[in-house]
Amino acid sequence: MDRIRIVGGNELHGVIPISGAKNAALPLMIASLLTDDTLTLENVPHLADVEQLIRILGNHGVDISVNGRRERQGESYARTIHFTCRNIVDTTAPYELVSKMRASFWVIGPLLAREGKARVSLPGGCAIGTRPVDLFIEGLQALSANIEIDSGYVNATAPAGGLIGARYTFPKVSVGATHVLMMAATLANGTTVLGNAAREPEVVDLANCLNAMGAKITGQGTATITIEGVRSLSGARHRVLPDRIETGTYAMAVAMTGGDVILEDTDMALLDTALEAIRRAGAEITPTNSGIRVVRNGAGIKPVDIVTDPFPGFPTDLQAQFMGLMTMAKGTSHITETIFENRFMHVQELARLGAKISLSGQTAKIEGVSRLKGAPVMATDLRASVSLVIAGLAAEGETMVSRVYHLDRGFERLEEKLTRCGAHVERVSD
Repeated sequence: MDRIRIVGGNELHGVIPISGAKNAALPLMIASLLTDDTLTLENVPHLADVEQLIRILGNHGVDISVNGRRERQGESYARTIHFTCRNIVDTTAPYELVSKMRASFWVIGPLLAREGKARVSLPGGCAIGTRPVDLFIEGLQALSANIEIDSGYVNATAPAGGLIGARYTFPKVSVGATHVLMMAATLANGTTVLGNAAREPEVVDLANCLNAMGAKITGQGTATITIEGVRSLSGARHRVLPDRIETGTYAMAVAMTGGDVILEDTDMALLDTALEAIRRAGAEITPTNSGIRVVRNGAGIKPVDIVTDPFPGFPTDLQAQFMGLMTMAKGTSHITETIFENRFMHVQELARLGAKISLSGQTAKIEGVSRLKGAPVMATDLRASVSLVIAGLAAEGETMVSRVYHLDRGFERLEEKLTRCGAHVERVSD
């Protein structure tokens, strides 16, 4: 099993290209189930989660072809993938596939909308909380779907004439459920209004793609999304937006180590709140013609308190990374996690590097230390894994991160991108 070896102490200088967003690419890929034409997606990242979803979509009958091109300077791949689903050959998403990645559960929306039935295993994924599917089920039931849960599977059927548009207000904001109901409603009879909908850029990206396919969606990016159902969708060509989580992660890496890095092919507007927190921690962040410049020199890292919230708040997917940054702040900071109830598993691993962190309910208190020392650590989930990399970049000596398959799920060619900016990071195979 691969591990990541980090020798800390080097500043970062150079250019890091930002990949397409995993959290946007996955629902966009699933949207290919809604049409018998070809959906072409540009800027698709090469990640374990993307490859797993390709296998799942193939199981349903999606024909997939990939064109890869090498990015300048060789930092990463930006792929164009063509998805064509002339016929859905299987409306069952089995446990052995869905259990490996939670987002694969989202196929339930397009399958139900296009075929009138779906049998989908209850999901798996990172162990960062229960993340129940109640909102998905309630929303689909609002669209007149009949749903039963049996032997670990969600069995859903639509009325004879198809799903029926309705008004549904989410009791809590859910990005995944917003994706699913928006996709399902595109082919429903009548108009659907989703209240308290997720406002994340990835939701807007999906809506824009669906509209390019012939859907009639308005209000994306606000708390109320309106979908006027259409009889069918066509193919389209769409570019996946930049990964704001990767953008924030590398910005924090620069803030942690010091240095001067250009983050290419990204957009500050995608993560204003997180970048503002990084600025308060002592980094200079400015827009450039090609992306974002991050510089941190001089006085070191300042303590900053944050609370995770749905967009436009501080992203929960950057919480672990920010905690890694705060371990060496000159003072005490507090991080409150409001999205997932079990997303502090990285605390004990950061403590192995010398971090001083205490927990009280959903709030972590981080007392900054003057030095971290490298140690063997273990990744516990996708975002926690890269928080250990950030801490390791500044730690004295060697940090060895195991279970890096978590990293491979969401960060494309991480060790190569960091190495090109002067970090000592390498993948070690046992």
